[in-house]
Formats: sequence, structure tokens, C-alpha cells
Amino acid sequence: MHIIYHCCEGCYSSSTAAAIHLGLLPINNKPSYYDLLKVPFFDNLEETDKGKIILRGTDENGNKIYTLGRKYAPHIILPVILDVWNILGLNEKDLLFVNTQPCVNNFMKFGNYMYKKLKLTKQVKPIIVKSTLHSYEKIANIVKRVKQNIN
Repeated sequence: MHIIYHCCEGCYSSSTAAAIHLGLLPINNKPSYYDLLKVPFFDNLEETDKGKIILRGTDENGNKIYTLGRKYAPHIILPVILDVWNILGLNEKDLLFVNTQPCVNNFMKFGNYMYKKLKLTKQVKPIIVKSTLHSYEKIANIVKRVKQNIN
């Protein structure tokens, strides 16, 4: 199975979900501030990576785990991916889109704006990490549901 965690930016909620799914972060309790920063792909996307499906690893059951930053166009991007999948003759049952955008809180949005648009990286990083940790339980619950449904 190919599992694509997606959100607007592809850096915070979807990357955190992928890290939880891959066992890089705990699923049943909140990690520390520094544990989140140790995830190699947390908050590690360039603007040119938006719209790209990025393989983050393979889980314990052989499922491929990806992230996707799809801005505000899931209604366009996801059907295109599915159409290409079908054109290639692949089985739709082997592809799962998981939206993590509902976990994004206002502090994550604000921090992202300050970080990406105003380039205040050093000052804003703590806001991004703390706000992601604030939504961590919601993100972990999404991953739990995914794991229950695919196994």
C-alpha cells in the first residue's frame, strides 16, 4: 500500500503523521520538543517541493509512506494523482490519501507565515514546534485510524 499524508504545506502535520507512522515518533504519547526537531523531514521543505509526493520511508508492514504539500488545492491535486495511478493500471485499493490539514491550528498557520514569508526562521521555529506538539494527539489519532484500517 502507498499512503500519502497531505496538508497545505507538507512540513508540519503531514510530516509529523509520517514520522509517527514510521515509528520515528511515539504514537501513544507526546514527544519532547527536541524529539520532534530530530525528525529529519520535519519542517524541511523548500518552496519548490510543494506539489511533490515525497517518500519518507517504509513501515513495518511494507507500506510506503509519503508526504505531500498540496497548498489549498486538494480538490485538484488528489484527483490528478488518482487519475495517473489509474492510467498506470495500478489498483486504487493500494493508494490511500490521508488529510492532516484538520490538525493544523492557528499558531501553526501564523508561525508558517512568519517563517516562510518574513524569513524569521530562528525566532519562529519554537512557535512551529510548540504548536505542532499542541496538535500532536490529533495527528497521532489520525495515524492510529490509518493503521487500524490498513491492517
